[in-house]
Amino acid sequence: MSNRELAKNLIDQIPESRMYYVISYLQGAAIPDEVPNAETIAAIEELEAGGGTVFTGSTDDFFKQLMED
Repeated sequence: MSNRELAKNLIDQIPESRMYYVISYLQGAAIPDEVPNAETIAAIEELEAGGGTVFTGSTDDFFKQLMED
């Protein structure tokens, strides 16, 4: 039995009162993985090459720094 067949059989055993949770999960699982855009890929490559800026403070400090720039 394939995983798809097993999943379909198990769905038939789920009570209607819990079906909402299953549907919500399946809808999320059916969304394809997001692919980063070119700008994000370039930023990741910059960090991997040792460049860029890595921030390790709090969110509040991060926004303060952004406002200074």
